[in-house]
Amino acid sequence: MGIGVEVEEWAGEIWHKFITRRADPGFPEAQVELEDMQRSLAVLFRALGGASGVAVEASSARKMVLRRSLIQQVAGSSQQLAVAWADAENLRLPASLAVYPDPALNRDLYRWLALLAATSDKMRHWGRDNQRWTKNLLQQYPAMRPRYQRLLEAHLALRPDPNSLKKNEAALERALRQALLEPGSVVDFPVTERAPFPLPLWLYPAERLGDPQASDLEGEDDEGDVIGAAQGEGRDVRKQAKRVEDNSGKEGLLLFRLENLFSWSEHIDVDRCGDDNEDLDAARVADDLDEIALSRKRKRKGGGLKLHLDLPPSDIDDIPLGEGIKLPEWDFRKNALQADFVNVQMMQPRDQEAAPLPLRLSQLARRIRRQFENLRSEPRWLHQQPQGDELDLQACLDFHVERQHGQVAERGLFMEKRQQHRDLSCLLLADLSMSTDSHINDERRVIDVVADSMLLFGEALSAVGDDFALYGFSSLRRHQVRMQEIKRFDQRYEDGVRGTIQGLKPGYYTRMGAAIRQASALLKDRPHKRRVLLLVTDGKPNDLDLYEGRYGVEDTRQAVLEAQKMGIIPFCITIDREAADYLPYMFGANGYTLIREPEHLPTRLPQLYRQLTQ
Repeated sequence: MGIGVEVEEWAGEIWHKFITRRADPGFPEAQVELEDMQRSLAVLFRALGGASGVAVEASSARKMVLRRSLIQQVAGSSQQLAVAWADAENLRLPASLAVYPDPALNRDLYRWLALLAATSDKMRHWGRDNQRWTKNLLQQYPAMRPRYQRLLEAHLALRPDPNSLKKNEAALERALRQALLEPGSVVDFPVTERAPFPLPLWLYPAERLGDPQASDLEGEDDEGDVIGAAQGEGRDVRKQAKRVEDNSGKEGLLLFRLENLFSWSEHIDVDRCGDDNEDLDAARVADDLDEIALSRKRKRKGGGLKLHLDLPPSDIDDIPLGEGIKLPEWDFRKNALQADFVNVQMMQPRDQEAAPLPLRLSQLARRIRRQFENLRSEPRWLHQQPQGDELDLQACLDFHVERQHGQVAERGLFMEKRQQHRDLSCLLLADLSMSTDSHINDERRVIDVVADSMLLFGEALSAVGDDFALYGFSSLRRHQVRMQEIKRFDQRYEDGVRGTIQGLKPGYYTRMGAAIRQASALLKDRPHKRRVLLLVTDGKPNDLDLYEGRYGVEDTRQAVLEAQKMGIIPFCITIDREAADYLPYMFGANGYTLIREPEHLPTRLPQLYRQLTQ
């Protein structure tokens, strides 16, 4: 019996692979992965005017009412299609392309879609807008015509023969062929019950993909959005979200006997917001869905634990300092700062006891202190001095050249070794969001590594005598951006501060722009010539409200630019391996560094500070 079942399963698996492979309209042997071209496509997109804050990411397969062949119906495939689409905040390309039998053509198709998206605007009509964008792109960049022609000829050879289709579908197919050959020549497209054969050279609508492709999209509301990342075959893909009304009302008449129910739970309208049971098949189900519906009505469970994040009671929460500070926030959609939009609440840790430096860090701290004490006593060479220990060869050479041209300027020609005061202030801002509660190994969490880094950083800067302060931050929407006051500029680094650092706990979310603005305000008033803002983080800006994706990245970038205008030097230190996708845009190519091994952060942080300030 068992052997028969195993043979049946083996035969079924072989049949599934065979029929699926035969039904696949693509060319798997020529498949190209988006992951291999993601970086270059992002550069190409931005080079042609695409918004810098838009990331190039994989799109999920979406349901389309296509005419399928008999073998595709038998295989149950080709019901969903990964298409390219773009809007003001997103550029989504298929995770892989196997449209053409030649890998070079598939790579060119990726490049063409990135270029088309860079020149696109809001889509109002699928056919007319894609023609307009294609025409403008070919007129603006004539060198693209041969590449477009190669892609078009190869694609037309794969499209169905209009003579083999029904009347309306044939008319739509001929119109699409004409629109591809002569962009801008077709204004009206016939309406059909089914979507046309996939058209990979065009961008698709972000929403309403199941509607006839000839329809106008101007009546579209902005309810649909991109949410979450569903894991599909090891790749991150995005899903469309749609708001729906909650139908959990109690009205209605029950027309069957309750004793016939097998179980009560089979007929409970479960509110997913309150369901705390882990569904192991959730990722698989989400991968099969074209659209994820979100209920407008959220209700709390009648019993059990309240698991969603909330602020602790005031008697056990940290001590607030003042009423809060109103700060602006940048809205890239309006291209303007929203005044008094964010409330920053300065907090002082409650019931933190003084504690010495942990013994496990003592030996390393002594070595770091010796290095920084030498930095304090190390004399420096001053150039172009009127007198000194040695000739300044560069100054002498400049003087000789200027004299040959009849320009004699008074300048010192000597170098003098002199003790010099380090005229700088530094504020270390640590990300204390909930993600720091994650483990980097079996013994240590990210928050533990951050605390050790702050301890050694404090030992180093107290040894060299630099003016410094330590703060942490997390947020819970825009009304609660919490700044933990660990060490003020006018406070000594002693056991009280060490104890506060060792008692740090993970907070909430990462509203990075507001924290940077408040830290910049604290640094701005320091009297020193050089002012450095160091940010230690483990991820992207995010919060529960709209502070996600491009919105958070753009606000953080604006906060960094504001700090630079004040004469402050912002620098980000991260352990996020995906940092190269967003930190160069926020802090500049030389404004950040990635620590690939988080456990090395405590030793690397003082070294990075030394390199930045020497």
